[in-house]
Amino acid sequence: MAGREAAKRVLQQVRPILSVDREEARKRALNLYKAWYRQIPYIGEWSPLCHHPSPYKQIFTLPVMDYDIPMTIEQCRDKLREEFVKNRTVTDIRVIDMLVIKGQMELKESVEIWKQKGHIMRYWKESQEPKPTDFLSKFIQGVN
Repeated sequence: MAGREAAKRVLQQVRPILSVDREEARKRALNLYKAWYRQIPYIGEWSPLCHHPSPYKQIFTLPVMDYDIPMTIEQCRDKLREEFVKNRTVTDIRVIDMLVIKGQMELKESVEIWKQKGHIMRYWKESQEPKPTDFLSKFIQGVN
């Protein structure tokens, strides 16, 4: 019983970062999502390198030209949704607040073009291949 009481006292002493309750943290996360969603078209501009027969089709296949990456606005928005869905199961309010703060910093860096093309393209990198562990695999791949 003493352990539970000590745990309760520790939990009571933890102060929130930004949000007081879960609903406020949820609103902050949704506002961040909306800000990213609205900003994606402004990061991308129409390029004369894109030739489409219809001017209406250009609206949906705009390349993100500020960073010169080969992704359309729809692909960027899909990746945005994927990144937010990946953290859907987080329930700790302090962790949610930290994720929102990091997301706001990423948005600011992207809007101000402080990031480079490699930083943006890293979002589409699926995963790194695991390094070989046995001798033959290391020898074939030329790993020391």
